[in-house]
Amino acid sequence: MKDTRRTRVVLSVLLVVALAVITIDYRGGDGSPLRGLRGMGAALFGPVERASAAVVRPIGNTFDAVTDAPGERRRADRLEHENQRLREQLRSNQLDRARAAQLDRLLGSAGMGGYKIRAAQVISAGQGFEDTVTIDVGSRSGVRRDMTVMSADGLVGRVTRVGPATSTVLLATDVTSSVGSRLEDSSEIGIVQGRGRRGLGDGGETPMRFQLLNANAPLKVGQRLVTLGSQGERPYVPGVPIGQVERIDGAVGGLTRTAYVKPFVRFTSLDVIAVVVAPPKTDPRDAVLPPKPPPPPGAAPPSGAPADAKATGKKGKKGKKDKKGEKAEPGPSTTPTSGG
Repeated sequence: MKDTRRTRVVLSVLLVVALAVITIDYRGGDGSPLRGLRGMGAALFGPVERASAAVVRPIGNTFDAVTDAPGERRRADRLEHENQRLREQLRSNQLDRARAAQLDRLLGSAGMGGYKIRAAQVISAGQGFEDTVTIDVGSRSGVRRDMTVMSADGLVGRVTRVGPATSTVLLATDVTSSVGSRLEDSSEIGIVQGRGRRGLGDGGETPMRFQLLNANAPLKVGQRLVTLGSQGERPYVPGVPIGQVERIDGAVGGLTRTAYVKPFVRFTSLDVIAVVVAPPKTDPRDAVLPPKPPPPPGAAPPSGAPADAKATGKKGKKGKKDKKGEKAEPGPSTTPTSGG
């Protein structure tokens, strides 16, 4: 009991002394009479404090890391999901802009041809023996079997199967596809046939073959083809661009001539296309074809045109000289005669 009372008294005295020392030192500021004692205390207890901090700090940091780990992990996951969402949104915006541009070009082509169309998007490609794609419009959108399918660049194919919300399109490159065709700026007609997937890759063969019905009709590399049109405008409406002649097989006494055609449409990257749900009122002929590119510099002049301005000048001078000569030399052939 005495020890307890004595301990309390000692503690009370020490507490009062400590408070008095702190008060005096605080009020004294830099001129405090206890400044030396303060410096001695710092020198004595500073190393002990640093040593204890060096031991305790790693333990505290480890404890903090362990306790904060679940929250940091959740934050990292949240940031990762946010980044993923932003990346997907960026890709979606880029795709939307690209599809909007395709749709704008498609509407322009349809307008030039007078076609009423139903825009669609390719959602899958056929994996069987046929060259087909599936599009996201069907009978609910007015699509019917044997309707023409086109893109902004030209003929894609025809509808072969129709569901309520989707349809199957047989591509013009399929080996079973035959399209009545007409040469640009010409009345000559023929048949464009698909050659299958072997011609679709880079460096591969041309995926279409054109048979000109008149073997004697003019046919040259670079000529372009459009659809001739079908009876009742099904399955093909007239005037849809098909492709351009790349090479020609020489006629060997046959009744037809054969050329190989590079299509305007890139069948390996179909995206936004359209079904022609109503044909044009009149045949657009070559109106939907893109403008012809200008001839490259140094190209040969068209047939019948003078090849050189200098040569033209010489020829003109020579002609005048000959004309003078004719006037200077009258002959019986220039003197009119009368019969009788």
